[in-house]
Amino acid sequence: MFVTGEGLIGEVKIADEEATRDFAKLLAPFLRGGDILALEGDLGAGKTAFSRALINALPSRGDQPEKEEVPSPTFTLVQIYDRAALQVWHFDLYRLEDPEEAYELGIEEAFVEGISLIEWPEKLGFLMPLSRLMINLKYGGSDTERVLSFVGNEKWRERLFALLNPTDAS
Repeated sequence: MFVTGEGLIGEVKIADEEATRDFAKLLAPFLRGGDILALEGDLGAGKTAFSRALINALPSRGDQPEKEEVPSPTFTLVQIYDRAALQVWHFDLYRLEDPEEAYELGIEEAFVEGISLIEWPEKLGFLMPLSRLMINLKYGGSDTERVLSFVGNEKWRERLFALLNPTDAS
């Protein structure tokens, strides 16, 4: 789903879960407070695995474990992780019946203060900020391979272009 001012920033092929962790380590330094990552993909496409890898790629605070257990928030709808200077809000909105229910989960606070990882972002409808980065996870050529497509506005393009298009960067 594209909106005005958005475009494909780049695509990345990920061979397996280990490569997902490696890519998350490359992406993590580009993230800032207030960032919203909307994760799209079929059931089992790897949205939670990608979220887990990204959460654990962010630096931990001294009083927090370096490696977090990151279960799918399918039943709790949201899990919050304290990482370094930021909180990471991991939402799974699959069971949301009305976009307004997201307010009860603290989504407004998450959008302002932390990094938001949102599985099933289409459930937010009109509440999804246009400033988000859409990451579409698709099955690749093997059982373990995934293709990640990144769609965002100019702000995201400027921040991620070199990461996602290393041969085109000048």
